Amino acid sequence: MFYFVKQDMGDLKALIPDYIIYFTVLVTGLAFHLLIASGLRYLSRFPENHGGKPVGLHPELLMKPLIAVTMGDASGIGPEISVKAVLKEEIQDICRVIIIGDAGVLEKQSSGTRSNCTGITETGIRRINEPGEAKHRKNIIDVLDLKLPGMDGIEMGKASAITGKASVEYVKKAVQMALNKEVSAIVTAPWCKESVFMAGNKFTGHTEFIAELAGVKDFAMMIAGGSMRTVLVTGHLPLNEVSKNLNEDKIYRVIMLTNNSLKELFGNAVRIAVTGLNPHTGENGILGKEEKDIIRPAVEHARREGVNVNGPIAADKVIYDTAGSRYDVAVVMYHDQALIPVKLLAFNRSINVTLGLPFIRTSPCHGTAFDIAGKNMADPRSMIEAIKFAVKNEKTLGTKFSCRP
Repeated sequence: MFYFVKQDMGDLKALIPDYIIYFTVLVTGLAFHLLIASGLRYLSRFPENHGGKPVGLHPELLMKPLIAVTMGDASGIGPEISVKAVLKEEIQDICRVIIIGDAGVLEKQSSGTRSNCTGITETGIRRINEPGEAKHRKNIIDVLDLKLPGMDGIEMGKASAITGKASVEYVKKAVQMALNKEVSAIVTAPWCKESVFMAGNKFTGHTEFIAELAGVKDFAMMIAGGSMRTVLVTGHLPLNEVSKNLNEDKIYRVIMLTNNSLKELFGNAVRIAVTGLNPHTGENGILGKEEKDIIRPAVEHARREGVNVNGPIAADKVIYDTAGSRYDVAVVMYHDQALIPVKLLAFNRSINVTLGLPFIRTSPCHGTAFDIAGKNMADPRSMIEAIKFAVKNEKTLGTKFSCRP
């Protein structure tokens, strides 16, 4: 390039030293590149949609993972915590977000939220029909509006078949997008199990339903917060049905799933503790035989497979040791063994992660809170942590679950 410049300069070459010519060309080229970059950055504020692909988005923005957030039960705090979390600068800095739900409900229930956020106006929520229409502008929430009937007449803080059916449809759409790699991960706001049941569904839990949609048989809930992680062998069951839903194979499979999932997520060896079911781990059969008959054999089976696992150990000791980082995770037998210690240590920052899925799915570790729904009182920190975990581990897992270029 410098050769042709010098040739074109002709007689001026004799008058102008080479280093001045080189410097002039360098400065001109740099200015040209800066001009082009500034133009592209400006155009990225106005992306046009062509064939479902967001053309015009700045490359840096496109490299951020795209997270689908389902707004949960419209009569609960799901819409509120979704809006509050997505508007946080710490979330907008690390990812792009689409909320799947009802734009009218979000506009109505989040008006107080937006008024408390600098720079947010009544146009802070933007309806889209497909992910490619999302513009991902700062302080603008892109809502994939499913336009389901009856949503304009819902009553806050009350279970209903309408909101139950809608929450299920939001999750169906999110899972479909994740399986199609249109999004990098999904985060689900809480739904009301009563509403889901009223809508005619036989299931009540997010985890079981998402696993069914994804075609997964081996899955488990991991509850995490602070220094504590717990994985459940049984999920949403009445306490008097827990024992008959435990068997050696099921416990072994959850131990193996926990080991493999955490090794993949965190990239190092996993130290696992397994709780007993009964007080004092059954006192060698005096207070219950589950430890001796099914839990210990499952632990020994996993240990023969090379897993670093100990148990059964009394639940109180496992919780103490796991919280103190002697173990990385506790595999527990039933719901409250998992949730009580995590929420005690990190109530507003605890999250639920589904292990075993072909994509990342997280959720805040709380319910619909009907008593404060629509009052702009909900704390979004658990939802924020759920989104952060999804983003962090989507990156850790690389392109396996990624929808990024």
